[in-house]
Amino acid sequence: MSEAPGLKRALSQRQLTMIAIGGVIGAGLFVGSGVVIGDTGPGAFLTYGMAGVLIIMVMRMLAEMAVANPSTGSFADYSRKALGNWAGFSVGWLYWYFWVIVVGFEAIAGAKIIQYWMDVPLWLSALIFMVLMTATNLFSVASYGEFEFWFAGIKVAAIIGFIGLGTAFIFGLWPGKSADFSNLTSHGGFMPLGFGVITVGIVTVIFSMVGAEIATIAAAESADPERAVAKAANSVILRILVFYVGAVLVLVLIVPWNDESVAASPFVAAFTEMGIPYADHVMNAIVLTAVLSCLNSGLYTASRMLFVLAKRREAPPTLVKITSRGVPANAILASSVIGFLCVIAAAVSPDTIFAFLLNSSGAIILFVYLLISISQIVLRYRTPDSELRVKMWLFPALSVLTALGIVAILVQMFIDTALRSQLVLSLLSWAVVIVLYVINKWFVKRRPRSPESSLEEDSQSAPPERHVPS
Repeated sequence: MSEAPGLKRALSQRQLTMIAIGGVIGAGLFVGSGVVIGDTGPGAFLTYGMAGVLIIMVMRMLAEMAVANPSTGSFADYSRKALGNWAGFSVGWLYWYFWVIVVGFEAIAGAKIIQYWMDVPLWLSALIFMVLMTATNLFSVASYGEFEFWFAGIKVAAIIGFIGLGTAFIFGLWPGKSADFSNLTSHGGFMPLGFGVITVGIVTVIFSMVGAEIATIAAAESADPERAVAKAANSVILRILVFYVGAVLVLVLIVPWNDESVAASPFVAAFTEMGIPYADHVMNAIVLTAVLSCLNSGLYTASRMLFVLAKRREAPPTLVKITSRGVPANAILASSVIGFLCVIAAAVSPDTIFAFLLNSSGAIILFVYLLISISQIVLRYRTPDSELRVKMWLFPALSVLTALGIVAILVQMFIDTALRSQLVLSLLSWAVVIVLYVINKWFVKRRPRSPESSLEEDSQSAPPERHVPS
């Protein structure tokens, strides 16, 4: 270990740009979109548009705060400054918990794809993926960035290629095919299940879009954090419009919304309809890259949030240690171990323990987004306009509407009996975190602060009690 090492600013602009792009495109788009289309109808792209607006608003609020004060763990620090230590503690631990569950889930998803090609035990493939991604993160932040650059690039190329080929097919620029838009209305109408189902699907769609905010965490390890965050936030609008709204619109135009093959794998169904050979193998390979990309980013994000918590004396102090390569190795290993325990839970008890873990993290990201929204409103009122280089649009109206929109989604989860358990268990998870906060606060008061921890906290981050100037 080097003396008082810090995180290395080793992410290039091209890597950060692709991290931001890849963060939006998860395996949920390739697989989960079929469920949303089946539950909504041809108008499913409107659901993606509405959810996308919410993500765009959250990203803009994050950008305002992150450009004003770039920080690893960003929104945990912003919530701390705006609402108090309990909010920073809550955001940090809830976000970490969300991502370690995602890490386990993605490892299993990747292992299932491998089983499509060869008969390998699920736990073995998942373990290999976990080891590979952990090694990538441990080596250096640049290796994480490079891996993400190429894997996210594959996802982006796949979506753009699909939209290009699909558009040619729809407009009759395909051999033996004439222009055809009939699938929008010929199978029960544009919204065969009623317009009310648009809001129901938003819950599912929001979770498939989670990850755009990773760019604000990664920006702190880039050479120009302010420029990187601003660019990532501004480009998220185009990314969501193209990758989600555009792709789903093309899907519903090519394949009837109520076709059984859509629910199983919508992109395979569309490629098959276009007559493209080996569509299932091609899409499985692309989904595998999406899964590994998400697994890679999940480990990165969870470890950085754990690192920030340790700096704030809200996690074991050993997690704050950084290697000579500038990576928080202990935080990465701890997150990886918890992720693999989730894999074991899925192998041993998929319908009880693993199902409980998934449900207990189901609404957590919405809690985090809600605290981000409230934090931005509070910090904006404390900060002079002259100090803000990126501003939330139409403040305070859009900020308040975003917060209310997130609350409306949580209410929708409570109303929907299929989703209610996720909300209740997620609230229970938050309650556990608050109890841990109280215990930790009592423990920290009794534990003397070591000179080493004081030096680390002073040299690596701003002290928790510093507020944005008013």
